[in-house]
Amino acid sequence: MKQKTRLQILIAIIAVIFLLPSGSFSQTKPQKSEAKSSAVKTQVIPLDSAVKVGKLPNGFTYYIRKNVEPKNRVTLYLANKVGSILENDDQQGLAHFMEHMSFNGTKHFPKNELVSYLQKAGVRFGNDLNAYTSFDETVYQLPIPTDDPEILKNGFQIMRDWAQDATLDSIEIDKERGVILEEKRLGKSAQQRLQYKYLPVIFNQSRYSNRLPIGTEEVLKNFTPATIRNFHNDWYRPNLQALIVVGDIDVAVTEKTIKDLFSSLKSPAKPRPRIDYTIPLTQKNQFFAATDKEFPVTVIQVIIKHPESKLITTADYRKSITRSLYNSVMGARIRELSKQANPPFIQGNNSISGFLANLDVASTVIVGKPGLLEQGFKAIWTEVERAKKFGFTQTELDRAKEALLLNMESAFKEKDKTNSDNYVREYLNLFLKEEASPGIGYEYKFHKDNLGGITLAEVNEVVKKYLVDVNRDIIILGPDKDAANLPTEAVVNGWVSDVQKSEITAYVDNVSDKPLLAKKPVAGKVVAEKKIDGIGVTELTLSNGVKIELKPTDFKNDEVNFTAFSPGGTSLYTDAEYESANRASSLINYSGIADYNSIQLSKYLTGKKVRVSPYISERTEGISGSATPKDLETAMQLVYLYFTQPRKDVEIYKGLLSQEKATLANRSNDPPSVFSDSVSAILGNYSVRRTGPSIEKYDKINIDRAYDIYKDRFADASDFTFTFVGSFDNEKLKPLLE
Repeated sequence: MKQKTRLQILIAIIAVIFLLPSGSFSQTKPQKSEAKSSAVKTQVIPLDSAVKVGKLPNGFTYYIRKNVEPKNRVTLYLANKVGSILENDDQQGLAHFMEHMSFNGTKHFPKNELVSYLQKAGVRFGNDLNAYTSFDETVYQLPIPTDDPEILKNGFQIMRDWAQDATLDSIEIDKERGVILEEKRLGKSAQQRLQYKYLPVIFNQSRYSNRLPIGTEEVLKNFTPATIRNFHNDWYRPNLQALIVVGDIDVAVTEKTIKDLFSSLKSPAKPRPRIDYTIPLTQKNQFFAATDKEFPVTVIQVIIKHPESKLITTADYRKSITRSLYNSVMGARIRELSKQANPPFIQGNNSISGFLANLDVASTVIVGKPGLLEQGFKAIWTEVERAKKFGFTQTELDRAKEALLLNMESAFKEKDKTNSDNYVREYLNLFLKEEASPGIGYEYKFHKDNLGGITLAEVNEVVKKYLVDVNRDIIILGPDKDAANLPTEAVVNGWVSDVQKSEITAYVDNVSDKPLLAKKPVAGKVVAEKKIDGIGVTELTLSNGVKIELKPTDFKNDEVNFTAFSPGGTSLYTDAEYESANRASSLINYSGIADYNSIQLSKYLTGKKVRVSPYISERTEGISGSATPKDLETAMQLVYLYFTQPRKDVEIYKGLLSQEKATLANRSNDPPSVFSDSVSAILGNYSVRRTGPSIEKYDKINIDRAYDIYKDRFADASDFTFTFVGSFDNEKLKPLLE
């Protein structure tokens, strides 16, 4: 298994820090031809006819869909338009507390009987059985088997109990205080501490600023049982609730069960109005900087807020696709920038996404290298200004369309293999956000019919609309030791001005027109074939000694997965060579193959659903990959080239190493990293192969030696075993393997 790099982990951290959820149903791909803009007749996007939707007289909503993936299972979600935003001042934290109490005793499952019963039925608490509370909703999830009528019946009863019949026993409430307070304590990381500081800024001092779901310690310690009962009575009511049922069930029987169980839900005699709180746009710009002793990097984010774009009509959908094309092209540009020799930043990103309440945001994030925040910011911001000044190119847009349509086509081909959880999440957004859910058939056709008509001018107009200089927040976060060096608002505005005044040239799309495989290899032969009937596998032996295991399956309609391994790995090299050996495969992955560097290769593979990656682990080396059946030939060409024509791009790889080294500058101040490194070191007897990453270790990487080690590990294919699983025909695949 390949390990995540420090840079990948950091990117995940940044995504958590800034809480920028996106919301829209599946997005897709385009056609290469660029037609003139054609107006789409605006209509409301229809609901997928495969889902049964109903509303009971008391206002309770339900969604039911039969889906047999996985077989004999059903997923139940109870969605409540109830979150921390509705709490009174003396209830801060009780929406989340109420979620916990739903597991601590209901009418038909007193105290902890609910969790005990489900665990005995094979439902895992935390993995299967779970819930979450956010600002605007509380959602309970329960996946259960459908081949046991008693468990299925009780599953619906549990959802009915959660809807309104939590017992809220005073003793159980007091027991749970400690659990919630410990959860709050465990959340006091650097990211959490900084969030408390900057969220009021980006929330424009709205009600969202002081309604974080975890609540306040004062309320959690001191609220009375009557206070949480009042919250439950006010808000756990049928007109704010929906049950989503997707799985291997009978729709008519399920609808009757819902009517029988949920029609008795009552609303208060005088229901409180459910206010839709918003984050008002102030038409001003804001600046905020803060530090924390445990924060590992310096990050600057520019957030430009806009009114939310709904997804209700066909015109909305077309605009959503246009924004997706913008994100694709802009993301590709910044990824390309990050692959230049020694980029002055660790990570960067620019995209448009949903935010919170009634807002969307255009967000630009720069994770700076130590001492190079200005250079990193200017490098990324130059790409923003380049897009504003020159827009995008037709070839970039064509690739984005092609990639989008390919993704949608793939989803369409797998429509009968879609997991129930995917449908549940879609209907959740339909109920909570009124986000259209027309089904993959409609979406795929809409893309095919409309994607070609989205013009370059329309995508460039997205740049002008979203990358503006009003309602802009600049947030800077960093470690305490860099506090004195963090720039002021005037300094950052000066950086923006410097970029705007600089000589920015139009983007040049560097695309290679060379064939991926310049010369076809001389084919070998299948010299032996053996059937392993017990598991439905065919084993081939090729004339060069390669063994291949073939297992056709129907789990997916349009996917083939494969892997290869050979004994060896980094274990064959000395401790002195270990760092070079450990990075050998990433050198090749980052450099490209044959006549294609990694940027050109990425562009070449646009429109092909194929992934091939070499790896070297501790005791093996090999290839992992996947492709659609129609792209298997390309995948096999890539496999062949990774064996025969690996590429070494020294300057580009040095840039990657410098980025990763920069993430280590404050690692010793990050408690989770220190703990993880300590455990690994102790369990590994302080071997250099078991201790955590360090700048000293990176300095021991010899790129030339890493390249030689890679070539050594992949010099002879005779001891490799390949395994292919998926949608393929053995006889059609053989010529490619040969």
